[in-house]
Amino acid sequence: MSRVTVPRSSLVFATGLALAAGSAMMLDGASGAIALAFQGQLNLQATDWHVPQESKLTVEEMEAARAAWGYFAANTRSETGFVDAVAGFPSATLWDQGSYLLGLVSAVRLGIVTETELDIRVAAFLDGLARLELFHDKLPNKVYDTQTLQMTDYANTRVEGGIGWSALDMARLLMGLRVVEKHFPQHGDAIRDVIRGWDLAAMAQDGELMGFTREPEEDEEGALWQEGRIGYEQYGARAAALWGLDVIRAMSAERIVDWNRIEGVEVAADRRRAITFQAITPVLSEPYLLMAFELGLDTESAALAERVYQAQEARYDETGHITMVSEDHLDAAPFFAYSSVTANGRAWAVVAEDGSFHSDMRTMSTKAAFGWYALVGSDYADLARDAALELATDEGFPAGIYEADGAVNEVFTLNTNAVILEALHYQTAGPLWSVR
Repeated sequence: MSRVTVPRSSLVFATGLALAAGSAMMLDGASGAIALAFQGQLNLQATDWHVPQESKLTVEEMEAARAAWGYFAANTRSETGFVDAVAGFPSATLWDQGSYLLGLVSAVRLGIVTETELDIRVAAFLDGLARLELFHDKLPNKVYDTQTLQMTDYANTRVEGGIGWSALDMARLLMGLRVVEKHFPQHGDAIRDVIRGWDLAAMAQDGELMGFTREPEEDEEGALWQEGRIGYEQYGARAAALWGLDVIRAMSAERIVDWNRIEGVEVAADRRRAITFQAITPVLSEPYLLMAFELGLDTESAALAERVYQAQEARYDETGHITMVSEDHLDAAPFFAYSSVTANGRAWAVVAEDGSFHSDMRTMSTKAAFGWYALVGSDYADLARDAALELATDEGFPAGIYEADGAVNEVFTLNTNAVILEALHYQTAGPLWSVR
């Protein structure tokens, strides 16, 4: 039985902010072997619910774009060309750096950053990328110190030899590099020079995305594992496929779909149970929004995304709580969580990467509010985005608003502000990979 890693690696954002010792794994109660072959067809019909209308941004939306760019301006490390994943903490994953590139291209195309600045930033970033020590001389480590480019763990502690690579994080970085190359081909040769030294084939095997995990204190060598859960897996595969990788099995969710009825909506969840495969199973906004803004939704992802959106609107109708769920850093323990439509067998679960549940930490995600408005443009999405617009500062948008008490989740992140820029770009020009 193969272990499957969590949907994507994420950053514990401050030194000393560790998860409480001894927290129990609270995974769903399913047992026994799970057959992964999904019998039958999804037979999902495409609708026009997500078709955007090309429109010029309003004055308020342009102000929001400039506010989001404020994060990049305030948190870029001149010594490496990298951007901190969380404001004030010099650490980042490759997922975060992919977000940087995609946010940067969006900002240039929106007219709030010049192409000259992009050229300077991309050159500095590629120089930093070329200096990275690779895990096992194959691929970048999961996380690096953005000041020194040393391989670290998620607490930003230097780890000799590294802790492995994440195929999903790598896929997002590769997506960002591909988009830069497409829109600004003058950087193509430099991009190819960097990745020529990477063994990209190591992150794909038998049509699957493959990550590598090493826990130096427990397992000196580490091991290769299939990586990804529904939504994230398909997003990562579509991005990796742009570089010719063999990810055919991971590109469709058909073989792993299990239907969950949430707020009267049949939502596609992952049938690979957390307790069996030791990986959390959140279904949320993030991967579907990224697919839309970067690649465009295909028939399958459009139908699955529609149900994720509908369940959130239905919960608002039922409870009065503005529901926009996604993965987010938090300004209190557990410091990172996946607010979901369903996860590990529970509706509306807020789950940390160790499998523990934190319903009191559910947030209205700022990036999800911007994202669903860009994708759907409904009255409900407009209501949520109006709440998010109020959070703008000169150095970006915070991650969201806690549902329990209405307090602002005061952590500022690269990914939040990058996705906001991508959403605003999508409103005006469609997907970054196939602009209108």
